[in-house]
Amino acid sequence: MEQQTLAAVILAAGQGTRMKSSRPKVLHPLAGRPMVAFPLGLAEELGCDPTVLVVGHGADRVREAMAERNCLFVEQRQQLGTGHALLCAGEALAGFSGDLLLLCGDVPLLRTATLRGLLDLHRRQQALVTVLTAHMEDPTGYGRIVRDAEGSVQAIVEEKDASEAQRALHEVNTGIYLFRAPFVFEVLAGLGCDNAQGEYYLTDVVAAAVDAGGRVCALQLTDAEEAMGVNDRRQLAVAEAVLRRRINEALMRSGVGMTDPQATYVDAGVEIGPDTQLLPGTVIRGATRIGAGCTIGPHVVIDNCRIADNVRIKAGSVLAESEVGPETDIGPMAHLRPGTVLAGENKIGNFVETKKAQIGRGSKASHLTYLGDCELGTGVNIGCGTITCNYDGVNKYRTVIEDDVFVGSDTQFIAPVTIGRNSLIGAGSTITKDVPPDSLALSRAEQKVIEGWRLRRRKKRKNG
Repeated sequence: MEQQTLAAVILAAGQGTRMKSSRPKVLHPLAGRPMVAFPLGLAEELGCDPTVLVVGHGADRVREAMAERNCLFVEQRQQLGTGHALLCAGEALAGFSGDLLLLCGDVPLLRTATLRGLLDLHRRQQALVTVLTAHMEDPTGYGRIVRDAEGSVQAIVEEKDASEAQRALHEVNTGIYLFRAPFVFEVLAGLGCDNAQGEYYLTDVVAAAVDAGGRVCALQLTDAEEAMGVNDRRQLAVAEAVLRRRINEALMRSGVGMTDPQATYVDAGVEIGPDTQLLPGTVIRGATRIGAGCTIGPHVVIDNCRIADNVRIKAGSVLAESEVGPETDIGPMAHLRPGTVLAGENKIGNFVETKKAQIGRGSKASHLTYLGDCELGTGVNIGCGTITCNYDGVNKYRTVIEDDVFVGSDTQFIAPVTIGRNSLIGAGSTITKDVPPDSLALSRAEQKVIEGWRLRRRKKRKNG
């Protein structure tokens, strides 16, 4: 392998039994992404090449979920500790002689700036090992950092193997390291498992580096929150809250308004323009892009949509995999299903549902309407209660309504059907045939009035 400056190994083999889930722990979602995507993103931002993902429990599912990421996969078939997990990556890194960053697939809150600081310290000090540490008031469950009288790191002791004095220490190991390769693999190859857990401890590499006369450095986090691991559903919720707080703070710094940030839920990777206001209960997911000057909410759900400038999406509306042009009003209680494309200056109002609908500029459907598998031109007005009947029980068909058509209320279009431009469809019609341009089309039955019918019926009942 060609020598590289920085490689990464991400440990993602654990079962995560405390999650009480059939899903591999590292695939549980956080802010719209699998948990393991966050350390993978850090490795990409730092330019790590290669990045090796060590998988184990649910290996096939993890491979499938991360198939499009730029990483190599190696499998840890036996869960024999962190040292063994890194050793499993040795073959994929054969010949590598740069710096090796070790990350954990269940530690999603680390910041890029923190790892840059760790890398800078490691290289300035020409260390064999540099460990990221944190000060915790309650260090229960963590390995302790043992220093000498001068403050140099001498060892990391796992809690189950620690003495009473060592357990009293509050500086803990976060499990994030930088190693000099191939030194780390040479040490790991000779490790034993003579400890309380019968595992190959990665922490033993620290003592080996000290014994070899090498330098071991430590960078202590200023915010211990970054090092939080996720082992159960409670911790998953805590991490979710931290990530969403960071996302919302970044959006507000960029000019996005939020009435109540704690009640606004935006996925990682969503882009929103300045002067857009997000009202409480808004949920924005996936690869959504929202322009400037929009008002969203309250209680709106948007999933993988593209929304232009100056769009107003009112209470209770749901949008998925749709495109919305500028100066458009949506809702309240509208539902844009996948494949909807609004050109702009549209109104999709109360209880209107669209699906695979291409709707031209300025066209409107103000209330109680279903527009599915259809194409509307510009300036079309859809009356209340209109339905495009697109499905015959076997196949789906399209309705085409050309420019400047006016559709009266309670109209049904039995697809496939085309309505020519500048036509008028009378209210209450069922349209089964194409309508030429500039036409009036209606299909009402003749109204019949029988005067006095109610009086005669009442008299008959009374006498009967």
